[in-house]
Amino acid sequence: MKLFNKTILSEKIKESLSSVLPVTAIVLVLLAFFIPVPTEMLLSFIIGAVMIILGMGLFTLGAESSMSPMGEYIGAKITKSRKLFLIIFVSFFVGVLITVSEPDLQVLANQISSIPNLILILSVGVGVGLFLVVAMLRIIFKIKLKYLLLFFYAAVFILAFFVPDNFLALAFDSGGVTTGPMTVPFIMALGVGVCAIRSDDSADNDSFGLVALCSVGPILAVMILSLVFGVDAEAYTDYSMPAINTSQEITSMFLGNIPHYLKEVAIAVAPMAVFFLIFQLICGGIKKNKLIKILVGLLYTYVGLVLFLTGVNVGFMPVGNYIGQAIALSRFKFVIVPLGMIIGYFIVSAEPAVHVLMKQVEETTSGAIPGKLLGNALSIGVAVSVGLAMIRVLTGISIMWFLIPGYAIALILAFVVPDIFTSIAFDSGGVASGPMTATFLLPFAVGACAALGGNIVEDAFGVVAMVAMTPLITIQILGLIYKIKQHKAASDTAAEADTSEELQENVIEISSSDASETKSLEDEDIIEL
Repeated sequence: MKLFNKTILSEKIKESLSSVLPVTAIVLVLLAFFIPVPTEMLLSFIIGAVMIILGMGLFTLGAESSMSPMGEYIGAKITKSRKLFLIIFVSFFVGVLITVSEPDLQVLANQISSIPNLILILSVGVGVGLFLVVAMLRIIFKIKLKYLLLFFYAAVFILAFFVPDNFLALAFDSGGVTTGPMTVPFIMALGVGVCAIRSDDSADNDSFGLVALCSVGPILAVMILSLVFGVDAEAYTDYSMPAINTSQEITSMFLGNIPHYLKEVAIAVAPMAVFFLIFQLICGGIKKNKLIKILVGLLYTYVGLVLFLTGVNVGFMPVGNYIGQAIALSRFKFVIVPLGMIIGYFIVSAEPAVHVLMKQVEETTSGAIPGKLLGNALSIGVAVSVGLAMIRVLTGISIMWFLIPGYAIALILAFVVPDIFTSIAFDSGGVASGPMTATFLLPFAVGACAALGGNIVEDAFGVVAMVAMTPLITIQILGLIYKIKQHKAASDTAAEADTSEELQENVIEISSSDASETKSLEDEDIIEL
């Protein structure tokens, strides 16, 4: 059995290159012509870009051959058992396990000073676990996603009126951060596995929506904890680059950070791998060759995530922060809005989980919703969201002035567009707000906010939340256009059918008329004879 396919790997590297190159090119142009930076920072950024390209290629290959088959297998097995208790227990346990091991959650925990890290991480994990149970039961009992979203987001915004202002942005950020590169591929595949057991027409549509519901749990968890533990929330993360003078020191900086990410990603991958192996030993049903392929895929996922996270955190994060500061301190500080939009448009395609979502959408809909079209809608949504986030940094407007109308529009559209577009849209919100957003756009906003003397927690944080919100609208607008076109096509078909029927009636009438005339002439001839 061939475990290492160079052709497939080279294709994945090419895909990641096309995704990361536009963002890299924009930043390099800025650094070369408009914003002077130290040479060591420029070199670190280039090394980081190379690591991201390689890491994303390995990760997407690994996710397709390991995380997705694992999720589908577990989802199918627990659904086939027909035991409600087993479905609830496994869903809850998997939700907690995969969230607690999500690397981005550790970063979020460091931003909230009044809540102990362990309590925050476990609470968010329980929140995701509970909502994963809700998502699984929704599929089994065929409950419409839009009704659940309406109910839970109503609860979120009612609770938001009681939450301290300096926790609001962090709470909504947590919904996007916790649905990261480890969580998304597995949870989405879990939904596919559950729906594979169903034979009804709406089964494929219901395979989406798990990420959408799981994004709500962390928001509620952080809001509730803020009410219990107090109002102290501070930005702890230092985005600046350490002082380095030589190329050897740059190499040492990257190599010195790799052990940290080796450990962090091992903590993320190992629990799921162990759980899967135990589950497989109990339930069986996977052939040896496929099992080996899954394990090799996990290795690709592991190495890919280590390279990706090292690249974005060591190479990209300091540059994003520096550019934000430099623009905010210049005479043309309002340029940060269009520049943020341009970066946002291209950066979403560099999110690893976005490629997983696009592939699943295209496969599930048999190409009816092309992955490229979905990607363009996501890019537009993220561009708008980053622009709005930069306006917040410049003006200090509360994030609620954007989130309340934004989610209201998204929920109204949910009752207008086809259900599958609602499910994909709310899934894409969590998918788009991944590590690239957290490690480039967030430092970019923090740098600008610090330079302008704003409140970092209230004004800069919330970028992830904004990125998670706007795709809900843009993709559902895409669904609305699709519905209108479908309706027009149906009307045209009906009109053509009516025209065809009219023509047939006319032909029958003409034929009848000709026949009667012929018969009349025949009668006259007979009389003459």
